[in-house]
Order: sequence, then structure tokens, then C-alpha cells
Amino acid sequence: MIDLSGRTAVVFGVANKRSIAWAIAQKLQQAGARLAITYQNERLEQEAKDLITALPGAEAFRCDVSSDAEITALFEQLGQRYGTLHALVHSVAYAPADDLKNDFLQTSREGFRVAHDVSVYSLIALARAAAPLMTDGGSIVTMTYHGSQQVVPIYKVMGVAKAALEASVRYLAYELGQKKIRVNAISAGPIKTLAARGISGFGDMFKLQAERTPLKRNVEVEQVGDAALFLASDLSTAVTGEILYVDCGAKIMHG
Repeated sequence: MIDLSGRTAVVFGVANKRSIAWAIAQKLQQAGARLAITYQNERLEQEAKDLITALPGAEAFRCDVSSDAEITALFEQLGQRYGTLHALVHSVAYAPADDLKNDFLQTSREGFRVAHDVSVYSLIALARAAAPLMTDGGSIVTMTYHGSQQVVPIYKVMGVAKAALEASVRYLAYELGQKKIRVNAISAGPIKTLAARGISGFGDMFKLQAERTPLKRNVEVEQVGDAALFLASDLSTAVTGEILYVDCGAKIMHG
């Protein structure tokens, strides 16, 4: 059994009980980690605080990852509250709705910028802010999807953003390795989060994916949480710069 007692983790992207970040937060807490859960703005504050009542000892902090000032303020708070940080989970992605509905060729300049700022640059900014608090080394985990490597027609600009995210994982792993900080990504198969259900055609893709995987099913969100727990623990101290596929084997299949 993995024991994270005495470790502190900050989790970004807990939007609701169906979110991947929520499943990861639960797994980390069950393993004994102290949790800091972030919420984006005042509108989401109460929902975040209601959620974390199920996680004894967890605390909520405000942080819009598109704001450098809020990131700086957050990590000052975390430093004062916890001193040392051991794990960071980045489960944040966004693209404007029109840029997911329209053909990829019609991606707007602003939509491309926003998708990369929120989904990719935020990882760099958070890693930069977290590194000084990871004095004992640590683990940074982000979420990606196979649409970064192959064309998933409904994924569009997010596929390009995830490709940039995966490249960022490798460069961050290289630069932070000397500080004993590991940086990895989990590439999960399709999961019925609220965000995913907003993507046109997701239901059909979800059904097709289950039929074509070697395990003949789709991944459960709790299984993604298990993978994140592994990456946050000492069991993964020699793993960095990797994309860990948790997709019931879909990656190995052609077509």
C-alpha cells in the first residue's frame, strides 16, 4: 500500500465529482497526503469547498492559472501554510466552444492562444512556482490525451495543445531533474466527465473506443487516480519525462 503520510500535494482542476482531478485528489488523500485544492474564481469557491468536506484535512485556495499574479499569491500561501510541497497535479484544459465545434482549419487566433495558455503554459508557470517549495524533490503530473499523437477529429485545437503539453513535460523533466523533481503526464482514454460530454460526437467515440481496446472497455476515472498516485509516490522515483497511457490498451491498436 502506498503511504503518502507527511507529504503535501496541490491539485488543480477539481471542477466537480466527475472530474479526473477529483478522483486523483481522493486517491492522494486516502494514501495520507495533505491536500491543497484550488478553485478558479469566486463563482466556483463554494462548490470547491463543498467537495473537499469529503477529504479530511484538505484546504481550498483560489487560483486562476491564467493569472501570474494569482499563481504567485497562491504559492506564497502554500509556502506559509505547508512549507514543503511534494506533489502537484495539473488537470487543467480549456478551449473556446466555437473552436471545438468548427473545423480545425477555422480555428481562431484567439482560440488557439487561449487553448495553449490555459492548457499548456499554465503547467510551465505552476512548475516554476512550485519548484522552490519542492526542497525534497517531488512529482508533477499533468493530464493529456492520445489526440496529441493521432488525429481524433472531434478534438481539434485541443489535440494540438496536448501535443505542446507533452513536449513541455519533456523539457520540464530535463530542467527540473537536477532538483529531483519528476514531471510526467497521464494519457487517459475517454472518460465521461462533464467537460468531455460538451464535445460534439463524444458519446459515439466513447462507445467505439470500448469496442476496440484489448480490454474491451473504457478506463474508469478511479484507475486514472491510481496511476497518478503511483507517479506521486516513491515507487516512481526513476520515472520522468514520460507519457503513461492509462487507456485499456487503445494506444496499441491501429485505426
